[in-house]
Parts: sequence; structure tokens; C-alpha cells
Amino acid sequence: MASPASAPPSLNREILHLAVPALGALVAEPLFLILDAAMVGHLGTTPLAGLGIASAVLQTIVGLMIFLAYSTTPAVARRFGAGRPGDAVSVGIDGMWLALGLGAVLAIAGALTTPWLVSLFGAADTVAVEARTYLTISMWGLPAMLIVYAATGLLRGMQDTVTPLWIAGLGFGANALLNWIFIYGFGWGIAGSAFGTVTAQWGMVAAYVLVIRRLAIRHGASMKAQSEGIRGTARSGGWLLLRNVSMRIALLATVAIATGIGTLELAGWQIAFTIFTTAAFALDALAIAAQALIGKSLGSGDLTQVHRVLRRTTAWGVWFGVLVGALVAALSGVLGIVFTGDAAIAALVQPALIVLAVAQPIAGVVFVLDGVLMGANDARYLAIAGGLNLVPFLPALWIIAATGIDGAIGLLWLAIAFFGVYLLTRLGTLGWRVRTDQWTRAAA
Repeated sequence: MASPASAPPSLNREILHLAVPALGALVAEPLFLILDAAMVGHLGTTPLAGLGIASAVLQTIVGLMIFLAYSTTPAVARRFGAGRPGDAVSVGIDGMWLALGLGAVLAIAGALTTPWLVSLFGAADTVAVEARTYLTISMWGLPAMLIVYAATGLLRGMQDTVTPLWIAGLGFGANALLNWIFIYGFGWGIAGSAFGTVTAQWGMVAAYVLVIRRLAIRHGASMKAQSEGIRGTARSGGWLLLRNVSMRIALLATVAIATGIGTLELAGWQIAFTIFTTAAFALDALAIAAQALIGKSLGSGDLTQVHRVLRRTTAWGVWFGVLVGALVAALSGVLGIVFTGDAAIAALVQPALIVLAVAQPIAGVVFVLDGVLMGANDARYLAIAGGLNLVPFLPALWIIAATGIDGAIGLLWLAIAFFGVYLLTRLGTLGWRVRTDQWTRAAA
């Protein structure tokens, strides 16, 4: 496969122009969580444990709703590529209205069920009180989070990933300041952290509304909700929601098996998976570039460009995977010490990290092909493929649990199951789809 550096510079510049700012915006979300954890951590271990439970619930809900960005981006990009910027902005605004409606329902349902959700974790009473406090307040930020997803998808579809980066950066700064004021200045404790984050999230919504209102005026688009656009986004988003559910099942099942193997192995898996998700930010940025460029090219009817984007972004994915894999392999002996300071944990996790390193080029292609098919609005196939990917993976996990292997060998086989069996199955289902032109017709 040709190196990206050998390709004509124009397309490479387009990919970088979209991917680099997208990477910065993607990093902002975990920074919000890290900031909350750091500030709440100074209040004591009990509030921090409560934050851990609340964050797990919120991340699950928001992770399932990420389809609002992934379904809005290609819908906007296709219309933009077809020379209909007004329609592009309108369908993106419809996605924002859908996000507001879903967010409102989730906020009300979440606030009512917060005590039950927290009780599922079986935490101590003092920890549960902190978790309920944070989660009850944070539920009212859900509509804002979902609107931000949809608005980000709108701007990505318009080939703009710089504005979301600026808004994410300003939101992070506001979150830091507000958290400090509410937690320490007002003495609100963990409730102050929740209030600060929710306020920052709604501030980001206000910024997006200002930006998108200007876009709407410039292109003659309506800010009112259009039922047809909402239904279209909901249809595509529904399939992507099913895809997200299948991926969530895979992640939770893997954690469950790691938990069953042993506490040390679970800690080791957390290290390996943290490295994997860190590398995934850059791969996600490439996938976002692929979504936007594929959608735009399909909208303009330029199938030659569609296949150029496919080949080029796949090449970028492979080469980045090789670089990251080499780095992880080189550091595999010390990463466990960096995370825990424990040489025994470092030795335990090293074989799993080697498997992760070897699998990085595969992960690069998988992430990019996901973005390509999303850009083509091939959501139904992605949902079906998500279910098929579990067919060999879940039995592989069951075999690991049934054999009772533990220690470094148990963690090694868990890594082979996830970074080998699961990723290779995803590569197979996605790669089979792009071998024909059927996926390019899904956008129609």
C-alpha cells in the first residue's frame, strides 16, 4: 500500500485539514472527565468513588447517543457536496432538534431513575449518596451534550472541524473555572462539579446556536424543525444506535470476563484498554475526515473521488497503526509501571500490550472503514455487521472463562480475543462491504 506521503498533496491536505482539528475536539471530552476527577478527588475518596459510578452511567448513555453526530455528518455532507448548502444546514438543524427531544426525554427519565441506576452498582451508602447527587444534576446536561453532538456533526458535514475545536476548547476552559468556583468558592462539593459541567455544556450549546444561526442566514436555511429531516436522521440514527449497542455489549462482556479472571488481571486489562482508547482518538479523527469527504463526494456524484478517499484514508489508517503499534511495543515493558508503579503489574500486562501493538494497523483500517460507511449512510449494514461481529467473539470469551486461565496468560488470551478475534471480524465484515460498489448506493 502506498505511503500517504507519496500521494498527491491536495487530498492529503484535505484529510489533515479535517482530521487534526477533529482530534483536538475529540480529546476535549475525556479532558472534561479528567478535570472533574481531579477536582472532586481533592474532596476525598468517597466523592471520587461516587463520581466514578455517575460517570460510568453518563458515559454509557452518551456513548449510545453518539449516532447523532455520525448520522448528521453524512446527511449534511451529501447535500453540501451536491451544491445545496441551504438544505445541508437545514438537515443538520433537524438533527439538533432531534437531539433536543431525545435529550429532554433522557434527562427526565434519568433524573427519575437515578437512585435505581446507582443501586445497581452495590456501592456503600456514603458513596451512593455522592453518586446520586452528581448524577441527578448531570442528567440535565444530557440535552446539551446531545445537541453538541448533532451541531458538531453539522459543521463536520460542512467540512468545518475547526469551529468545533474552538468551542470545545472554550467549553473546557469554562468548565475548569466554573468547577473551581462552585466546588471550592461556594463549597458545594461534588454538586458544584456537576453544576459547573452542566453550565459549561449549555454554554457550548449557546455558542453552536450562534454559529449555526449565521450559517442558516447565509445559506437561506430555516431554524425551524422539519419533520422530514428529523425522520431521516432518526432512521439512520436508529441503525447506528443498534451498532453502538453491539459494541457496548462487546466492551462490557470483555470487562466481565476480566473481572472473573481476577483483580490484577482486571487492572491489567484497564491499562491495555486505556492505551487502545487513547490511540483510538487519532483513528477516530481519520474516520471523521473519511465521513465528511465520502459524504461530500457522493453528494457531488464523483465516484472516482469516493474511491480515492477510501484508498487514501485507509492508507493513513494503516501507517498510523504501524507507528502507534511500534511505539506501544517499544514501551510495553514500562507502561504498567507508569500506570501503577508496580513491576509485577508491568510484567503481567506486557504480553497483552504486545498483542495490542500488533493489532494497531488492523484497528487503523477498521476505524477508517467505519467512517467510510457512515459517510455513505450505510447505517443499516453497519448495524447488521455489529451483530455478526459478536458471533465469533462472545464464544471466544466464553472459552477463556471456561478454561479458568489467569495471570499473564489469561490476560494475553483476553487481548487476543478482543484485539484479534473481534477486530479481525470487524475488518472482515467492513472489508467485504467496501469490495463492491453496493455501499456507495446506500446514500441514495
